[in-house]
Amino acid sequence: MAKHIIKQDLVLVAGKFGETCESAADVNGDGVVNIAHLVLVAGALGNAAAAPSALFRHLEGTPTRTDVEAWLREARRVNLTDPAFQRGILILEQLWAALTPKETALLPNYPNPFNPETWIPYQLAAPADVNISIYSANGQLVRMLALSQQAAGIYESRSRAAYWDGRNTLGESVASGLYFYTLTADDFTATRKMLIMK
Repeated sequence: MAKHIIKQDLVLVAGKFGETCESAADVNGDGVVNIAHLVLVAGALGNAAAAPSALFRHLEGTPTRTDVEAWLREARRVNLTDPAFQRGILILEQLWAALTPKETALLPNYPNPFNPETWIPYQLAAPADVNISIYSANGQLVRMLALSQQAAGIYESRSRAAYWDGRNTLGESVASGLYFYTLTADDFTATRKMLIMK
């Protein structure tokens, strides 16, 4: 299988996990998408040239660290000794490790410059209460994004990154110009700049 097919297949199987269905996610045609399907497709990642983390970078629908952790628990309960199944568990372990950042970080927003919306990616090395504050160039608070408690992991894709619609707390569109955004995750704080152009 080509690398792009493999990663899409894992996302497809993960999306149908636990369902009774007739679809491409049912890789052995038994009518149920279960942990065996998921682990076997993950095992096919081992035949690809790139590491699991590189294969999934920025892919919408990428499993989260919590998803992979749950799959590993279930796969270990099944405890099949088949080499392909064991290779799949190894790949899921590598993916889980890749989805666990070594350090908490605030990443560059995208697109930048933007109009009228942007995504603010970040990564958490440990679970944390996350807030993102957006400030005007003169330091006035424009908007607070309270994201609440978040699990350790990578929040980069549009489905996981913080989203700002370019509006202030009153719901008004903000003016073009330079803005700053600050990530607060428990004791961690970092700030970056962004530009809105209309």
